[in-house]
Amino acid sequence: MKSGGFLGVFCLIAGLAWSADGPSGDLIVFHAGSLSVPMKEMAAAFAAEYPAVRVLAEASGSRECARKISDLGKPCDVMASSDYAVIDTLLIPKFADWNIKFAGNEMAIVFTGASKYADEINGNNWHEILRKTDVAFGRADPNSDPCGYRTVLTMKLAEDFYRRPGLADALAGKDLRYMRPKETDLLALLETRTIDYLFLYRSVAVQHGLKWLTLPNEINLKDAALADHYKTVSVEITGEKPGTTIIQHGEPMVYGITIPKNAPNPKAAMAFTAFLLDKGKGLTIMEKNGQPPLVPAISETYEKIPESLRKYVLKP
Repeated sequence: MKSGGFLGVFCLIAGLAWSADGPSGDLIVFHAGSLSVPMKEMAAAFAAEYPAVRVLAEASGSRECARKISDLGKPCDVMASSDYAVIDTLLIPKFADWNIKFAGNEMAIVFTGASKYADEINGNNWHEILRKTDVAFGRADPNSDPCGYRTVLTMKLAEDFYRRPGLADALAGKDLRYMRPKETDLLALLETRTIDYLFLYRSVAVQHGLKWLTLPNEINLKDAALADHYKTVSVEITGEKPGTTIIQHGEPMVYGITIPKNAPNPKAAMAFTAFLLDKGKGLTIMEKNGQPPLVPAISETYEKIPESLRKYVLKP
């Protein structure tokens, strides 16, 4: 046998041995649309470290992600939600045991240089500009995506902050034809100038090179110190079972991750979750893409979290 052929066989055998011990196979990741850019980068970085694993990432609204698992029974190894509460309310305890909080974000008004009144909009007049008849704005569906109900909560907080009675209803009732299942679906409408503005996470604006208007902390759901203030507003959304509803109160924006109970590839799921939560790996990617890491954070499901992942959380 030629040395080249021997070397090839040796490498193949070594690779098979490595795969037998380490994670391998397909890894199915359901994730929030707002995680699309960092998740793509993370999948590439993870594949470089674990070449025997093929990451199959699927983006949709976080509540839709959860329902793919709970209602449709679709196989999923890792679920990353833009609101940790989605995992708590729609997946735990039947479909998942635990939940780890890993990143924050904030609501913003996103636009382009071609948006009407782009040179005039500011922190004091944005709500007046969005109400103009010649201006169109988009938002996510509250029943499909946390960005949707966070938009409504932002509108209600703005009504109080600016002391404009009726503002929330006026904004919520306008441009309903531009509501979409998840926030990233709205980007195409903005880029084609179908709409001028949209309510969106600041991180997505950063990732796509868009302009954004920073909102006051009393409105943007960013500041943990304002948790009690955010709780003063709420919105009714669809519940876990068809025909039911739940009340979603305002709270600081926190992303969550879990591994479903019936994950088809639990070894790869554990490796990927640890990779995402690692400060020098996944969290570096998150921070670069405009999402500040929150690890370690308190988890009410601490006792259910696998031992190897507990270093990424705090006990209540």
